[in-house]
Amino acid sequence: MVDVKQPIPGGVPGGDGKHKFMKSHQVAFYRRQMQGPKMQYQALLDTLVLSEKGVHFELLEPKIQSKLLVCVSPCKNDTVRIVIDERIPIKARYRAQDVLTQEPQCEKVRLEEQQADSVTLSWASGLYRCRVWRQPFRMELLCEEQAVVTFNSQSKLWFETMRESPQEAKEEKSEMEEDNLWRETFRNFVDIKANGPTSIGADLQLHGFQDVFGVPEHADSLRLADTRDDEPYRLYNLDVFAYEINSHLGVYGSVPLVVAHKQDRTLGVFWLNASDSFVHVNYSQEDDLLPHTDVHWMSESGVIDCMVLLGPTPAQMYRQYAELTGYQALPPLFTLGYHHSRWDNDTQDDVAEVDAKFDHHRIPYDVMWLDIEHTNEKRFFTWNPKLFPDPARLQRQLEEKNRKLVVIIDPPIMVDPDWSLYHEGLEEGHFVLDREGQIFKGTCWSGDSYYPDFSSPHTRAWYAKCFSLDRYKGSTPSLHAWTDMNEPTVFSGPELTLPKDALQYGGWEHRDLHNLYGFYQQMAAVDGLLTRSGGTERPFVLSRAFFAGTQRLGAVWSGDNLATWEYLKISIPMCLSMCVTGLSFCGADIGGFIPEPSTELLLRWYQASYLQPFFRGHSSMNTVRREPWLFEKEVTDIIRSVIEERYRLLPYWYTLFYRAHTDGLPVLRPLWIEFPQEKSIFSVDHQYMLGDALMACPVTESGVAELEVIFPGAEQLWYDIKSAEVHQGGATLSFPVTLETIPVFQRGGTAVCRATAVGTCTADLQKMPLAITLALDAQGAANGEVYLDDGRTFSYRDKREFCLRSFRMLAGRLRCRRVGEEGSYKCGIAVRSVHILGVRGEPSAVQVYAAGAAEGVSVEYQYEPERRSLSIGDLELSLDDDWDIQIC
Repeated sequence: MVDVKQPIPGGVPGGDGKHKFMKSHQVAFYRRQMQGPKMQYQALLDTLVLSEKGVHFELLEPKIQSKLLVCVSPCKNDTVRIVIDERIPIKARYRAQDVLTQEPQCEKVRLEEQQADSVTLSWASGLYRCRVWRQPFRMELLCEEQAVVTFNSQSKLWFETMRESPQEAKEEKSEMEEDNLWRETFRNFVDIKANGPTSIGADLQLHGFQDVFGVPEHADSLRLADTRDDEPYRLYNLDVFAYEINSHLGVYGSVPLVVAHKQDRTLGVFWLNASDSFVHVNYSQEDDLLPHTDVHWMSESGVIDCMVLLGPTPAQMYRQYAELTGYQALPPLFTLGYHHSRWDNDTQDDVAEVDAKFDHHRIPYDVMWLDIEHTNEKRFFTWNPKLFPDPARLQRQLEEKNRKLVVIIDPPIMVDPDWSLYHEGLEEGHFVLDREGQIFKGTCWSGDSYYPDFSSPHTRAWYAKCFSLDRYKGSTPSLHAWTDMNEPTVFSGPELTLPKDALQYGGWEHRDLHNLYGFYQQMAAVDGLLTRSGGTERPFVLSRAFFAGTQRLGAVWSGDNLATWEYLKISIPMCLSMCVTGLSFCGADIGGFIPEPSTELLLRWYQASYLQPFFRGHSSMNTVRREPWLFEKEVTDIIRSVIEERYRLLPYWYTLFYRAHTDGLPVLRPLWIEFPQEKSIFSVDHQYMLGDALMACPVTESGVAELEVIFPGAEQLWYDIKSAEVHQGGATLSFPVTLETIPVFQRGGTAVCRATAVGTCTADLQKMPLAITLALDAQGAANGEVYLDDGRTFSYRDKREFCLRSFRMLAGRLRCRRVGEEGSYKCGIAVRSVHILGVRGEPSAVQVYAAGAAEGVSVEYQYEPERRSLSIGDLELSLDDDWDIQIC
């Protein structure tokens, strides 16, 4: 949400607002690392000790006589963890908490070879080894003698050890004077560094890699740019309204994960640090002997905690990352439907009227959203008594239609002596402190406000209780949450956020854990909704700020975008970047938050967004209303058809989220994940895979009459989902497009399940018959699956109440079978029809075989020779049973 009480930060990309945020050269620790002396650390190999946690040894920098302790821990699932801290610190340094779901299990390390200038370590099968070089210190991770990654390849290891504070640090210094290591200024803000300079940095060379991705959130291309002569990527959660396109400035969220890919390996580098960080990416030049990519990490504080995920396949790398930070949460089914949101002064009756008009115009939707005006003068967990005199009644009205309500919950708590929540937070010590130890007071929507310290487990538990029905008056079990402005936004703060020298739980400075603030608020909200249901119902919490691990909590989106073609276009690589780093439940505001989109732009945005996981229309009160029925009939009809297509595809969406929840693979996938050896498509980010079966190429430019589509895989067949026209892979083809065209193709060899009808919301899909579309590959085979459960509880996990069925077609026979250990859920859903694409000749008969039956029953079918498609309808084949269809 944009602050309209103050000048809009920038107003438009590149405006005055850019001066609210620091460029890299204005950040002292970045300047020191880039301009400072090159450290020449030596590994003291005589200090090397093997233990159950791997191996540790000391480093020495002779000039400054600084000693560090290195711990290298090869872990299960081919992950190597490198932790570097001070040998004897004067006080502990911050280590990011609650991000890892558990401490990785270590492998037993063997000392394989020792020479005068190096030692070689191995573990497990010996496929991977680690070679430590004494001087200059560097570490190579090898696979069968080939270097995969070199840590400290360019001797950029940087570690500012803690020291006692000198008296002169208290003296005033201007921004133009030489850096004072204990004090930093930006504009009129002064940052006092209680621990002095404590920044860290390291470089890793990725051998053979020339394509790297990740480190969201940035409004930039999917493939990370070479930053040699440019700004580095910044990871610092900030409320950057109307963020600049093709910028490396960090915006609302941060995931410090780089994913590198080449034809024979996918690799991840996870830099577990929640402080202000920069990432430089340098690709090898033409005159370099061997291709490689250098990734240089720099963070303001903490320790070096770097995990290398060795893959080697994309699927293995994503499982390795999910094992560290958590698998994607399986969302309630309703969250995959259409969401309607608008920041406005709507009354309770207005909202009910909008709900009724969705039904009147036969447009399905699932979730109504309320922005900040629903509160009592910006007091969260309250209702505006004039606008919403009986909010529980509104929720019951929605629930009668199986719809939900989501309300916004920002972090700031208004300074109001008459408000009980303020008093509780004050008396129980739940607020962030300033550097003097007094409660920090900042301004946000609520005016003068205090900020809950969500890093405290005590505070999170208190905040979670705020969602209970007896405390959150006017709420019901169908109410869910939207945690916004949680970077956190402070209108009166440096870079519109909390001062870095503010104090949090455990005495840590905010600088140490800034990027975890929104993560912790979302965690508290999730816990609150879980507790409210007694742990039975899956919660839904959307968060604007995020960090690694957010995927196990809920959904995210790309924040306050603009209604321009450039923002529509960049929304796709922004979502792909989030998915590449494990955040599958993501999307962008349809049509742009502000100002008004043209009709063409709005339609194209709906068409692109129905192919993204989070499907929400959201706009500002400063724009003309844009409910789908407020346009000409042709426009409303197109929007309705797009939303209906989304609802038909929900069985496939839900199945993809189940796989992300169990396997870690992202729901949206860059083409290289499915075609890892096709180098020409590694940087493609305007089209992508939805799972392994569907390829989308949305129209994102105005006035397009023809669109080029890349078809990967020389042996691959691709079928247009509307016309069934088949295209051979390994080519780029042009297609005519109209305003109603949504280019989507099904990959040969796959099966996709759709609902046969739409209904009014996702609850109607629970008993809706299914249609299966099988797209045959060149060998006449196809495979797919469908996952079903009750769509809302944890019974799928706790009681194994789910249904997972596979569809496999080979040699003209389609088999429906259970996958693995069968769940106990009886879905009661039937397969009504089967459509097979790529059938080369008309069959003589089609027969259905029940489980164990020796004889089949003939059924009617239709064959279209021009489309090479076979349609089998009027079926009643239960997904609870095994069955076969034989094409003779």
